[in-house]
Amino acid sequence: MSLENPDAESRWTGRHNARAAALQALYECEIGGLTPQQALGVLHHAGPPDVTDPGESEHAFVIALVKGAIANRVALDERIGDAAKNWRVERMAVLDRLVMQLAVEEMMSHRESPPRVVISEAIELARSYSGEEAAKFVNGVLDGVFRKLKDEGLVAE
Repeated sequence: MSLENPDAESRWTGRHNARAAALQALYECEIGGLTPQQALGVLHHAGPPDVTDPGESEHAFVIALVKGAIANRVALDERIGDAAKNWRVERMAVLDRLVMQLAVEEMMSHRESPPRVVISEAIELARSYSGEEAAKFVNGVLDGVFRKLKDEGLVAE
Protein backbone atom coordinates (compact mmCIF):
# COMPACT_ATOMS: atom_id res chain seq x y z
CA MET A 1 0.00 0.00 0.00
CA SER A 2 1.24 3.37 -0.93
CA LEU A 3 2.02 6.01 1.64
CA GLU A 4 1.51 8.57 -1.11
CA ASN A 5 -2.21 7.77 -1.23
CA PRO A 6 -3.61 7.33 2.30
CA ASP A 7 -7.17 7.10 0.91
CA ALA A 8 -6.25 3.93 -1.02
CA GLU A 9 -4.66 2.43 2.09
CA SER A 10 -7.69 3.19 4.24
CA ARG A 11 -9.98 1.80 1.54
CA TRP A 12 -8.13 -1.53 1.46
CA THR A 13 -8.02 -1.66 5.26
CA GLY A 14 -11.74 -0.95 5.26
CA ARG A 15 -12.29 -3.74 2.74
CA HIS A 16 -10.29 -6.16 4.87
CA ASN A 17 -12.36 -5.25 7.93
CA ALA A 18 -15.55 -5.46 5.85
CA ARG A 19 -14.74 -9.02 4.79
CA ALA A 20 -14.10 -10.00 8.41
CA ALA A 21 -17.40 -8.37 9.47
CA ALA A 22 -19.25 -10.17 6.66
CA LEU A 23 -17.76 -13.47 7.81
CA GLN A 24 -18.93 -12.72 11.36
CA ALA A 25 -22.45 -11.98 10.10
CA LEU A 26 -22.58 -15.17 8.02
CA TYR A 27 -21.38 -17.15 11.02
CA GLU A 28 -24.13 -15.62 13.18
CA CYS A 29 -26.67 -16.71 10.55
CA GLU A 30 -25.24 -20.21 10.25
CA ILE A 31 -24.55 -21.02 13.90
CA GLY A 32 -26.70 -18.53 15.80
CA GLY A 33 -29.75 -18.97 13.59
CA LEU A 34 -30.07 -15.24 12.99
CA THR A 35 -31.59 -13.86 9.83
CA PRO A 36 -29.25 -11.77 7.66
CA GLN A 37 -31.09 -8.64 8.83
CA GLN A 38 -30.64 -9.59 12.49
CA ALA A 39 -26.97 -10.44 12.04
CA LEU A 40 -26.29 -7.22 10.14
CA GLY A 41 -28.20 -5.27 12.78
CA VAL A 42 -26.02 -6.74 15.51
CA LEU A 43 -22.91 -5.78 13.56
CA HIS A 44 -24.16 -2.27 12.89
CA HIS A 45 -25.35 -1.46 16.41
CA ALA A 46 -23.04 -3.41 18.68
CA GLY A 47 -20.09 -3.99 16.40
CA PRO A 48 -18.78 -7.44 15.67
CA PRO A 49 -16.68 -9.08 18.38
CA ASP A 50 -12.99 -9.33 17.54
CA VAL A 51 -13.49 -7.46 14.26
CA THR A 52 -12.58 -3.84 13.63
CA ASP A 53 -15.48 -1.76 12.33
CA PRO A 54 -14.94 -1.35 8.57
CA GLY A 55 -16.39 2.18 8.67
CA GLU A 56 -19.55 3.67 7.26
CA SER A 57 -18.19 3.69 3.71
CA GLU A 58 -17.89 -0.11 3.74
CA HIS A 59 -21.23 -1.01 5.35
CA ALA A 60 -22.93 -1.32 1.95
CA PHE A 61 -20.15 -3.71 0.87
CA VAL A 62 -20.67 -5.86 4.00
CA ILE A 63 -24.42 -5.97 3.41
CA ALA A 64 -23.98 -6.86 -0.28
CA LEU A 65 -21.52 -9.67 0.54
CA VAL A 66 -23.72 -11.18 3.25
CA LYS A 67 -26.96 -10.96 1.31
CA GLY A 68 -25.30 -12.23 -1.86
CA ALA A 69 -23.61 -15.16 -0.11
CA ILE A 70 -26.89 -16.20 1.49
CA ALA A 71 -29.01 -15.71 -1.64
CA ASN A 72 -26.51 -17.57 -3.84
CA ARG A 73 -25.47 -20.22 -1.30
CA VAL A 74 -26.48 -23.22 -3.44
CA ALA A 75 -24.62 -21.98 -6.54
CA LEU A 76 -21.59 -20.95 -4.47
CA ASP A 77 -21.45 -24.33 -2.73
CA GLU A 78 -21.70 -26.06 -6.10
CA ARG A 79 -18.67 -24.16 -7.40
CA ILE A 80 -16.77 -24.82 -4.17
CA GLY A 81 -17.68 -28.51 -4.27
CA ASP A 82 -16.56 -28.83 -7.89
CA ALA A 83 -13.15 -27.37 -7.02
CA ALA A 84 -12.72 -29.33 -3.77
CA LYS A 85 -11.91 -32.73 -5.08
CA ASN A 86 -12.86 -35.54 -2.69
CA TRP A 87 -14.56 -33.13 -0.27
CA ARG A 88 -18.29 -32.72 0.14
CA VAL A 89 -19.24 -29.14 0.96
CA GLU A 90 -21.51 -30.15 3.83
CA ARG A 91 -18.55 -31.93 5.47
CA MET A 92 -16.25 -28.89 5.36
CA ALA A 93 -15.56 -26.87 8.50
CA VAL A 94 -18.20 -24.16 8.81
CA LEU A 95 -15.77 -21.25 8.88
CA ASP A 96 -13.80 -22.56 5.91
CA ARG A 97 -16.99 -22.94 3.88
CA LEU A 98 -18.23 -19.48 4.84
CA VAL A 99 -14.88 -17.88 3.96
CA MET A 100 -14.99 -19.55 0.55
CA GLN A 101 -18.63 -18.59 -0.03
CA LEU A 102 -17.78 -14.94 0.66
CA ALA A 103 -14.76 -15.05 -1.64
CA VAL A 104 -16.60 -16.67 -4.55
CA GLU A 105 -19.52 -14.27 -4.09
CA GLU A 106 -17.12 -11.32 -4.17
CA MET A 107 -15.29 -12.60 -7.26
CA MET A 108 -18.57 -13.06 -9.12
CA SER A 109 -20.57 -10.04 -7.93
CA HIS A 110 -17.94 -7.39 -7.18
CA ARG A 111 -15.86 -7.38 -10.31
CA GLU A 112 -13.96 -4.29 -9.17
CA SER A 113 -12.23 -6.51 -6.60
CA PRO A 114 -9.15 -8.18 -8.12
CA PRO A 115 -9.63 -11.97 -7.78
CA ARG A 116 -6.08 -12.50 -6.49
CA VAL A 117 -6.73 -9.95 -3.72
CA VAL A 118 -10.02 -11.66 -2.86
CA ILE A 119 -8.28 -15.04 -2.63
CA SER A 120 -5.44 -13.62 -0.57
CA GLU A 121 -7.90 -12.01 1.84
CA ALA A 122 -9.84 -15.29 2.13
CA ILE A 123 -6.62 -17.14 2.94
CA GLU A 124 -5.85 -14.61 5.69
CA LEU A 125 -9.36 -14.95 7.15
CA ALA A 126 -9.04 -18.73 7.13
CA ARG A 127 -5.61 -18.51 8.75
CA SER A 128 -6.88 -16.11 11.43
CA TYR A 129 -10.03 -18.03 12.33
CA SER A 130 -9.22 -21.65 11.48
CA GLY A 131 -5.44 -22.06 11.26
CA GLU A 132 -2.70 -22.78 8.77
CA GLU A 133 -4.15 -26.04 7.40
CA ALA A 134 -7.44 -24.29 6.69
CA ALA A 135 -5.58 -21.51 4.89
CA LYS A 136 -3.91 -24.06 2.60
CA PHE A 137 -7.24 -25.80 1.94
CA VAL A 138 -9.03 -22.51 1.17
CA ASN A 139 -6.16 -21.46 -1.11
CA GLY A 140 -6.35 -24.67 -3.13
CA VAL A 141 -10.12 -24.65 -3.49
CA LEU A 142 -10.40 -20.96 -4.35
CA ASP A 143 -7.61 -21.27 -6.90
CA GLY A 144 -9.64 -24.01 -8.60
CA VAL A 145 -12.82 -21.93 -8.48
CA PHE A 146 -10.95 -18.92 -9.89
CA ARG A 147 -9.49 -20.93 -12.79
CA LYS A 148 -12.94 -22.24 -13.71
CA LEU A 149 -14.55 -18.79 -13.47
CA LYS A 150 -11.75 -17.42 -15.66
CA ASP A 151 -12.24 -20.21 -18.23
CA GLU A 152 -15.97 -19.37 -18.29
CA GLY A 153 -15.19 -15.68 -18.84
CA LEU A 154 -16.84 -14.68 -15.56
CA VAL A 155 -13.72 -13.08 -14.04
CA ALA A 156 -10.59 -11.48 -15.41
CA GLU A 157 -7.02 -11.92 -14.20
